[in-house]
Amino acid sequence: MTKIAIIEDDPVISQMYRMKFEADGFDVQLARDGKLGVELVESFLPDLILLDLQMPVMNGTDALEIIRKKQWGKTIPVIVLTNMGEEESPKELNSLGIHSYIVKANLTPRQVVQRVKEALSIV
Repeated sequence: MTKIAIIEDDPVISQMYRMKFEADGFDVQLARDGKLGVELVESFLPDLILLDLQMPVMNGTDALEIIRKKQWGKTIPVIVLTNMGEEESPKELNSLGIHSYIVKANLTPRQVVQRVKEALSIV
């Protein structure tokens, strides 16, 4: 079963995405901040990470920097899923090897699932 880690501080949004992905047969785990997200990724070793940028405790960019420094986190595809426009996003995101950037308000949850399937080549 394909594993997805969703690192998102809004419980309503993370549960909505969890339900959509589980309905499509994915194994989904959630973390509510970047620090817990790093711990989740290390223990769960997902096939893909959906990562919000603006979160308490540790933001998404800092979490991704830590993940990318670890051997287990170097190649996991990451899709940034945020309400921050790309022009506002931290410039270091590109050097951290993100797969794609999605503004939540621009896509439905169904479209986000489709993008994940495309990223994992399981369409």
